[in-house]
Amino acid sequence: MSGNRDASKTAWVDPDDAPELDDAWFEKADHYRGGSLVRRGRPRGSDKVSTTIRFDADVLAAFKKDGPGWQTRMNDALRDWLARRAA
Repeated sequence: MSGNRDASKTAWVDPDDAPELDDAWFEKADHYRGGSLVRRGRPRGSDKVSTTIRFDADVLAAFKKDGPGWQTRMNDALRDWLARRAA
């Protein structure tokens, strides 16, 4: 037989060295129900409408700088503007 018999062996890994599965780990994990990936985000049946709109780069950057949720924050700002306009 040619080759080194030990070449395919892997080093033993101590199970106590595994990362702790804390809340932060589960927040980032994909969730499956059966064999299907459970999608996060807007639930089906929402009254939201997908559209394409153009904004000045600085306006878009201002909303995006605080990270995820920028579209919701932008929607809330537009809703506030509509409420003030109607008053």
